Amino acid sequence: MKITEALFTPALSSFYFDDQAAIKAGAEQDGFIYVGKAKTPGFDRIRQSGEAVSVLLKLQNGLWAEGDCAAVQYSGAGGRDPLFTAAGYIPWMQEVLRPLLIGRDVAEFMGNARYFDRLEQDGNRIHTAIRYGLSQALLDATAKASGRLKVEVVCDEYGLPIELKPLALFGQSGDDRYNAVDKMVMKGVDALPHGLINNVASKLGRNGGKLQEYMTWLTQRILQLRSDASYSPVLHVDVYGTIGMIFANDHGKISAYLAGLGERVSPFELYIEGPVDAGSKPRQIALLKEIREALRARSSSVKIVADEWCNTYQDIVEFVDAECCDMVQIKTPDLGSIHNTVEAVLYCREHGVEAYQGGTCNETDVSARTCLHVAQATRPQRVLVKPGMGFDEGMTIVANEMRRNLAILQAKNASVSVMT
Repeated sequence: MKITEALFTPALSSFYFDDQAAIKAGAEQDGFIYVGKAKTPGFDRIRQSGEAVSVLLKLQNGLWAEGDCAAVQYSGAGGRDPLFTAAGYIPWMQEVLRPLLIGRDVAEFMGNARYFDRLEQDGNRIHTAIRYGLSQALLDATAKASGRLKVEVVCDEYGLPIELKPLALFGQSGDDRYNAVDKMVMKGVDALPHGLINNVASKLGRNGGKLQEYMTWLTQRILQLRSDASYSPVLHVDVYGTIGMIFANDHGKISAYLAGLGERVSPFELYIEGPVDAGSKPRQIALLKEIREALRARSSSVKIVADEWCNTYQDIVEFVDAECCDMVQIKTPDLGSIHNTVEAVLYCREHGVEAYQGGTCNETDVSARTCLHVAQATRPQRVLVKPGMGFDEGMTIVANEMRRNLAILQAKNASVSVMT
């Protein structure tokens, strides 16, 4: 089965592009926008409308395969690729990618994904967002050409078993970190709340007091609202390096503070994502390892999640090999082609490090559903509920896609059992 046409059209992502450097430096909000000058190259404003590019591939059987090129909310931060705009990249995609796609056989996904993942523009690999969306479309093309689900294609090509069990889902609250918790508890999400602790003054507190108060409230709120005592969600909070900011990246002070948070949230398990931003990958690995070892010396059960400076497949390998974290966020758009996400999750599993298949609020329904298929094949410890900076929209897309896939796979499994 071959591709007969390739189209690239501007699309909207589910959130916005934010200049993380300006926000962490204390930019104030005026309504939904931020006031002040942008600090990250490529940004005209601190908050800009999110953009995507839809890749549409027509197959010989008349079906259209789709994928969405999307970049993370905090583009250009922590070693990530620069801001992604449709106008800036569609002309190149039409000129260079379209001829390479038309006539290409889609019987197999992995070879096509690897080919385009290695492409270069002006001596550099093409933007991660393009590789991300194009690989989604190529996976969808292989699935539609063969009458399989995308999860089945991944399992078949990587020799993975199909497991008929739901995945643990992780809800993100955005700035609505109080009301969203009520929603998450009502819907029984497995891990919560993300929290979006990306500003010292308004969210963490100059001495960390605001986050301490929030964690106490969070624990009490879950205990108050849960209808079943067996419901015990994992608490997972992303702090965007702000804890390191207030303690000058002193691993002893940071570990003491984190251990205290862990005591506050008992009986729940606590994961802290991105406690520091050390400014480079080597320093980030070293500092996270010092914090993790200091936590263990205190007999604290708080777990560290790597995020900043851990973007590509190779980055993930280096963080895992260094044993500097308990969990790695595999931020899907940052890895480019989704076969890298597959292999990153599998690498974590093989080396005893927990994998969190994340992404960003600034994705689309198409990219979120594709990621769910990849997760059902590779089985990470948790999966981000996305897109959107909130809870309900992402939960509807990801949870419902998971349940539809399970229903289809169970029906296929039952049919095979009857035949044999």
